[in-house]
This record gives sequence, C-alpha cells and structure tokens, in this order.
Amino acid sequence: MIKSIPQRILRNENSKIINEVISGETFVVTRNGKPVAELRPLKLKKLIFIDKFNLKEIVRTIPHIDSQRYRNDIDKFISQSL
Repeated sequence: MIKSIPQRILRNENSKIINEVISGETFVVTRNGKPVAELRPLKLKKLIFIDKFNLKEIVRTIPHIDSQRYRNDIDKFISQSL
C-alpha cells in the first residue's frame, strides 16, 4: 500500500523514510496536502562482477570495428550537411 507523507516528515525523518523505501515501501510526498512526488524503490538489475582475467578474454574475443569503414557507412545514411 502506498503511504502519503508531508514534505516536513520526509525532511525530519529522512533516514527512517529511506530505510522504509529500501525495504520496499512507496510514499507519495505532499506539500500543503497536495501530492508533489513519489518516492519508491528502484528496480535495479543485479550487478555482475567480472574479474580481470574474464574481462580480458571478453574484450579479446569481441569483433574488431574498423573505425574508418564504420564512419563511411554512417556517412552513407546520415547527411553531414545538417
């Protein structure tokens, strides 16, 4: 359930409110009784750690891009006179 809180409470109890957001709560922040913002948890993708050895292997195996050929291909489709 979405909770409504005045801006003053957000200011005075910021740490508590942020901890509740981290726990999954959503808040609508009001000013003078009117909703002005929504504070909710972000849906972040889990970061994947890649060690240096595996990163080197990934970089080594990706295809090489010829920068001049790439530029020429782009120039064919996009007018440089803009």
